[in-house]
Amino acid sequence: MNNQSNQQPLSDQQIAEQETVKKEEIEQQAIEQRREHLKNESVRIIDIANNEPHSALKCIHQLSVAGGATEGTYVAIEQRIVTDQDAAGAYHLSLLAQNTSDLPIDVRQLIELVVAKGDNQQRLALLKNLPLPPVDMIKEQVLASDDGDAIGQMNAYLQINPEGYGSQHLLTSSQADQILSMSHDDNVNNNINNNTNDD
Repeated sequence: MNNQSNQQPLSDQQIAEQETVKKEEIEQQAIEQRREHLKNESVRIIDIANNEPHSALKCIHQLSVAGGATEGTYVAIEQRIVTDQDAAGAYHLSLLAQNTSDLPIDVRQLIELVVAKGDNQQRLALLKNLPLPPVDMIKEQVLASDDGDAIGQMNAYLQINPEGYGSQHLLTSSQADQILSMSHDDNVNNNINNNTNDD
């Protein structure tokens, strides 16, 4: 008997269903490949954080390029920052944490490190970028620095925003997700790129 004579041609609906299944399989493969890539990148970044002193900026840059990482990666970078007392690394990781609410890191500890050991540009950037910055701590450090320019900038900012609710509070919703550079000349990117090149 000829089996072909018993087979009915596929209806448009059946063809569409088969195409949908194929598309879902391809998407699932892409997700698995991305997951595997992030896992491999995470292992590599954790290795750098665990073994290279002052590598936090380099790790954060590579994490950003990878587009994400495992929770263990963030923990390893945080430990590197705390070990090195790295204010620049703490600044960047604390801002990164503002966009990702469930990171397994102690953001308060990072912010306190920036306020205590960072420079005034970093302190002022935290004041403007954090939703609820530690205004009194920042004020105390900036005033103690006797930096007239920074004190002027801080006072001008607090005059229009005495509660210190951060820039998000003052901006429209379309701008709320933007993070200001910690300096006018993009020292952030220069620092990250310089550290990345120091292999």
